[in-house]
Amino acid sequence: MTLVALSLGSNLDQPETQVRQALTRIEQVFTNFRASSLYLTQPVGGPDQPDFVNAGAVIETSLEPAALMTYFHKLEVEFGREPSPERNLPRTLDIDLIFYGNTIHDAPELTIPHPRFHERRFVLEPLAEIAPQLIDPLSGKTIRQLLIDCPDQHRVFRTSH
Repeated sequence: MTLVALSLGSNLDQPETQVRQALTRIEQVFTNFRASSLYLTQPVGGPDQPDFVNAGAVIETSLEPAALMTYFHKLEVEFGREPSPERNLPRTLDIDLIFYGNTIHDAPELTIPHPRFHERRFVLEPLAEIAPQLIDPLSGKTIRQLLIDCPDQHRVFRTSH
């Protein structure tokens, strides 16, 4: 079994409900599930859009990274996400694979660790709540250390547990 760190976000169609329901679905499928509180966050990049609700989660799985991402993409579509090649658009659900154990993988279809996670407070704060000791296999730093060093100044507010 491999320990996996995830980041979830939504800013359309009742975002808090979208994220809570997605976390429930993930908990039903994967083992050793832990989820952060929900956080209200400012959008980063993209067009003018509503704030996001974000959360972090940690799971264990025997699925390979590509199969895991296929599952999460199907879940995103099930929750109403319309696939688009554009980044940073409003969305009903976004699930990012942040870490897959100590795997380092760089391919057009999937990069692990997520290439910009260490620059995003909305990813680091929720993960620091539930797994501050997780280590980035590229930098060797913990989530807690990366959060302290994070240059992102966008606001991140914990809203509920």
